[in-house]
Amino acid sequence: MGKRSSLIGANRLGYWSAILTVVFAVAFLGIGFFGSSYTEGILKYPYVLTAIRPIDYAVWYTAFFLALTLVVLTACIHRQTPADEKVFSLIALSFTVIYAALTVSDFFIQWTVVLPSILSNETAGLSLFSIYNPHGFPIAIESLGYLMLNTSLLFLAVVFGGRSRIERAIRWLFVVGFVLVVGSFGVLSVASYPIVVFEVVAITINVVVLIASGTLLSIFFERKRTPRMSDKAESMPE
Repeated sequence: MGKRSSLIGANRLGYWSAILTVVFAVAFLGIGFFGSSYTEGILKYPYVLTAIRPIDYAVWYTAFFLALTLVVLTACIHRQTPADEKVFSLIALSFTVIYAALTVSDFFIQWTVVLPSILSNETAGLSLFSIYNPHGFPIAIESLGYLMLNTSLLFLAVVFGGRSRIERAIRWLFVVGFVLVVGSFGVLSVASYPIVVFEVVAITINVVVLIASGTLLSIFFERKRTPRMSDKAESMPE
């Protein structure tokens, strides 16, 4: 009984984390591509904003909470994965934690180091730490984080077999996302494009994949946490 209650609780948590994944992914896409100065192409060396607008840094709050939510979502997937496939979901969870650690640290440095330095007019040597620098540390760290995320999605694809249409759709979304992101990294690297180009491509692909898969995962967990009538009948004492 206790194990069943724990599983139902994990499915409920999985449902809400899937919903939040969609919410944060949509907000990240909307603010990032239509609101921040980064996409307006107005920044030049030393890549430091002189006129701070809330939206310029608000976009990273959505990415920050998206990363944390994905850790919870992956843990919930791991909880309900069959025992013989748990090694794959555990590996996926490990890569998701790496992704979250990289990106969360990246954004936290922007808020606690870069932004206060700008407001204090202490910008000497700050350009390499600015997320608006196309050659800076933050872009490289974030790009590595997305490679870790897509590696996680590839291992998650293994645990979503052919048991239902929704699971098969989730599986193919994860596989296609991995192929597109890793493939684009290889092509852009060979073509000597700056890492910021890959970052923008990776964000676009991952956000679309997370919106679609998050929607399907919410349905998946909703079905898991809502027993069917036949299941209820089997569990009733005679």
